[in-house]
Amino acid sequence: MDKLRAISVFRRVVELGSFKAAAQDLGLSKAAISKNINELEAHLKSPLINRTTRSMHITASGKNYYHQVCNILDELENADLSVMETSHALTGSIKVSIPMSIGLKELNPLICQFMHAHPGISVEVVMIDKYIDLIEHGIDVAIRGGGELSDSSLRSRKLIKVPRVLCASPTYIEASEKILIPENLASHNCLIYSLSSSPRRWMFHNQNDVKVVDLKPGTYVVNNGLALKQAALAGHGVVLLPELLVIDELQSGELVRLLPEWEADTQALYAIQPFHKERSIKARAFIDFLVNALDETC
Repeated sequence: MDKLRAISVFRRVVELGSFKAAAQDLGLSKAAISKNINELEAHLKSPLINRTTRSMHITASGKNYYHQVCNILDELENADLSVMETSHALTGSIKVSIPMSIGLKELNPLICQFMHAHPGISVEVVMIDKYIDLIEHGIDVAIRGGGELSDSSLRSRKLIKVPRVLCASPTYIEASEKILIPENLASHNCLIYSLSSSPRRWMFHNQNDVKVVDLKPGTYVVNNGLALKQAALAGHGVVLLPELLVIDELQSGELVRLLPEWEADTQALYAIQPFHKERSIKARAFIDFLVNALDETC
């Protein structure tokens, strides 16, 4: 048995959730995947994965073993990379998850710059607004927006603050009742971002004054910020969006900021890593690059 190979195979089976997916990912046959797992279990004298014809479940021993071997495999990779880094040439691959809207507008151009700076690195990007299990999907770094991270199994680093802006198109503003205070929003058509932690409840601050507005059901609900902006540009209602997404339209006058004396809760972009990935040299180089690039551009 090639123990290192068997451990690597076991890791990908756990992360991808099936023997078939691991076989496709590693370029092996399903029979080869099964053989590696069987030999590893025989060597350990303990079942790691209970499988039937339709499903598989990781045993308690398997879960514990998985977390330990991840650390070992990552340390081996980092040892290789530490030698390569002395020649200023990182190599290998990194898998990154980014939100769709800010990803397309701000992050993906920076990822392209990162690849120019490190031509030996290949990047797989998963664009998705919904939070996904990083370990299950084999993600090295996820960029997420929101508040402070609460999951202790993940490590985070704040990249930038993300102020949010209340705005609407001139067409909508001219055809609607004036919005003078936050409470006026309750009678307006507010366009909803469905993945928000509180989609139909918006909070605003004016120094020490706080207003919470419960919104009526609007005519448009969507799980993507760019789609939400397009609906606002078309005159369908009021939106609350990250300033990064609407700054150009605010400057051109296509969108108009509302209630400028009232501020919505400021959110932030975070770089998130599974615990066993936090010492990855490639991931650290990627995050450092984003921090410096965003500090210059935002």
